[in-house]
Amino acid sequence: MKLKYLFRTRFGEILTEFLPPAHGKDAKVVILCPGAPSGPSYRPVVEFLARKGFWVFSMRYRGSWESGGTFMNRSPEKDVLEIVKQLPHGFKDLFGGKKYKLKPSAIYVFGLSFGGPAAILAVRDPRVTAAVAISSVIDWRVPAKEESIDWTARYVSEAFGGAYRGPRKNWMKLKTGTFYNPATQAARIDGSKLLLFHAKDDRIAPFRPAVKFAKATGASLALQRSGGHLKSSFIMKPTAWKKIARFLKKNS
Repeated sequence: MKLKYLFRTRFGEILTEFLPPAHGKDAKVVILCPGAPSGPSYRPVVEFLARKGFWVFSMRYRGSWESGGTFMNRSPEKDVLEIVKQLPHGFKDLFGGKKYKLKPSAIYVFGLSFGGPAAILAVRDPRVTAAVAISSVIDWRVPAKEESIDWTARYVSEAFGGAYRGPRKNWMKLKTGTFYNPATQAARIDGSKLLLFHAKDDRIAPFRPAVKFAKATGASLALQRSGGHLKSSFIMKPTAWKKIARFLKKNS
């Protein structure tokens, strides 16, 4: 049966869309960390991963879209770990009221663009099995050719209004390099748990920091000649999914 909507639940202040796996009883979980700013739903990717046998949770960061709280008041990987912490305690579908409780055999975090650092930094937690980061920002101190931090803060305020609720100073924390920044945490990250995808012609998240970071951590890096700033649909491309599936199997 084709669903009209994805299921929804809350982990404290954090709203997520979710789907149970289409088949299988093994509770392997994927948490999707979206780009920002971006639209709130990643339905095609959620459905794709559920068909592959995963429980899939597409999160909204605190202070964004339907979630409560203040955007970037805390480093966003902490929102991921809040979901990880609560999964075994149970959650419910907010429409039908059905309750679920999971004891995941593996927890994978997929991060896209702004969400890449959330996935990368989350692997420091032993409960997170592995992470995949696509066109991730690696070092906020390295200027992008497009969409600087100042430009993004102004654009989000003007174009997205209440979809992202936080003061400008929270965006400015990214400039320090000490907040939500994988590059300064390389020594604490086990690269064997990390797969990076990046394109050389990405003008939003420069690729050279990803190369340096992969060498420093031992992370796997799949560098694309072209493709620009890769989108969530990249996950569903057969060549990309083949690499991702092999990586997840190795880290299961």
